Amino acid sequence: MISARKSRDSYSSRSGSRIRVYRSDSPVLKMTDSRKEDPGRKGGQKLKIIVLGGLEEVGRNMTVLEYGRDILIIDMGLQFPEEDMPGIDYIIPNISYLRGREKSIRGVIITHGHYDHIGGIPHLIPKLGNPPIYATPLTLGIISKRQEDYRNHQKPNLNPVETSSKLVLGKFKVEFFGVSHNIPGSLGIIIRTPMGVVVHTGDFKLDLQPSGDTEPEIAKIAKLSEEHVLALMSDSTNAPQPGHQFTEKEIEGNLEDIIRTSTGRIIIGTFSSLLGRVQQIIKLAEKYNRKVVVDGYSMKTNIEIAQKLGYLTIGKGTLVPLSEIHNYPSRRIIVLCTGAQGEGRAVLMRIANREHKSIRIEPGDTVVFSSSVVPGNERAVQRLVDNLYREGAEVINYRMMDIHAGGHAKQEDLKLMIKLINPKYFIPIEGNHSFLKIHAKVAESLGFDPKNIFVADNGQVMEFTKTSGRLTNKKVPSDYVMVDGLGVGDVSNVVLRDRQMMSADGMLVVIATIEGKTGNIIGNPDIISRGFVYMKNSKRLIAETREKVKKILKDKNANTSANDAYIKNKIRDDIGQFLFTKTQRRPMILPVVIEV
Repeated sequence: MISARKSRDSYSSRSGSRIRVYRSDSPVLKMTDSRKEDPGRKGGQKLKIIVLGGLEEVGRNMTVLEYGRDILIIDMGLQFPEEDMPGIDYIIPNISYLRGREKSIRGVIITHGHYDHIGGIPHLIPKLGNPPIYATPLTLGIISKRQEDYRNHQKPNLNPVETSSKLVLGKFKVEFFGVSHNIPGSLGIIIRTPMGVVVHTGDFKLDLQPSGDTEPEIAKIAKLSEEHVLALMSDSTNAPQPGHQFTEKEIEGNLEDIIRTSTGRIIIGTFSSLLGRVQQIIKLAEKYNRKVVVDGYSMKTNIEIAQKLGYLTIGKGTLVPLSEIHNYPSRRIIVLCTGAQGEGRAVLMRIANREHKSIRIEPGDTVVFSSSVVPGNERAVQRLVDNLYREGAEVINYRMMDIHAGGHAKQEDLKLMIKLINPKYFIPIEGNHSFLKIHAKVAESLGFDPKNIFVADNGQVMEFTKTSGRLTNKKVPSDYVMVDGLGVGDVSNVVLRDRQMMSADGMLVVIATIEGKTGNIIGNPDIISRGFVYMKNSKRLIAETREKVKKILKDKNANTSANDAYIKNKIRDDIGQFLFTKTQRRPMILPVVIEV
């Protein structure tokens, strides 16, 4: 487990494979570098900023800063698959641009512990030469726990930082500021480069009334305006939403009303990483003399890590094991669990479907969804709510009352961040293209020069000198790298297209046996349909298909120059066209020709 010991006001400088540590209270901070100075590094150098993921989607966040032979990486996340990606577990950034530059990577800084910022680490860090990773202890704890699923991989080089920490990573001097998000230990990053100061907000909201969450370091953020910040990279996830984000204090008040007035058991579903909300619920449970049962692997794991590192305060006896739930009257129980997004095997869905080993919905139960619905999950969540009502539960969600505050700033808070920092250049990040464009308009509404706003695509290179910046037309590879089970990047667009075809129109296997010497067909071809047609009800179509295959094979026999590849392609093309004219569907055709 990662040590929670704080590294106060220390600088860490990485030169090659060596790490030097300097105390910030030293009279003179002398920076040394074991690398020989390259004359080419003097004059004419530019700072490059390249976002490899997170500019065209919500997720897969990864940003590269490069100056000379020094590279700094911020975040290394995953993106969950889209509906047209059957069988894909998730998507990670493409790091081909960094191949051959591994020795230049001075460090990887992780803003917080959500999977869209840490999920690519087990797959990518070993390929990048295992550079040091810097993050707060909670974030490192989550990274370390996830690494247990990849025991055969090289152990990552994890280094704890706090908001007071200072690092020297090659030519980059790095400091931090605390931000509110819906997971503790979230950071904004200040990168002092030879070309100027770059600020990366990470995921943030400006919650001035936090409850169970981290208070943003507004004074430290505002002080940055004195430094003539070169560029601000700011979270755009909630840019389309006007107004201010709800404060956690408001949410806590509404949760308290529910817990105080409910006479039966309360079942609360939320994100396992929403540890600020978890702290609120535990505090209210203790106030109203209720026991808390935690269920769901990720929920249990995150609470255990956060409690061990001091991010969660839980009184003795508040948490009780699931096995003891029936030892207490219903009015004294809160079940805190995962599954508010309608996931098939998560706790809430198993309860709603009567598949949970210990919990059944009882008269008087109140089920609270303390999370918003992730886009794409609407139907699954609606089915879950319907099933809970069918079982007799009372259901409360964020549409009925404010019981969830998002972790991302809305437009008025985004404006405040821009005003506080007052950068020369503005770079909206972390969101779909439309989110970035809306965020750009928010900046323009403050009088920001549109020429100094860079709405980039993934992989598009931004270049900065001390006097200018530009969004270039140069791009580095940033296409999807898909993870499917143990395979990373071995699922191509061709494979994905085949899966899409099979999921849409099924497949048809054609098995034909021919005599090796003469090429004559032996017997009738076998036809196997999976997901295309029900063969017993489609006897005429199957018979016609058989005859079509026999004709193709006879024509092949007449053309002695035809080879196996030719005949398989002929079956695939002709049978595919034939079936389309008959059914208006295009199943995948798999021809198998056996010579005996």
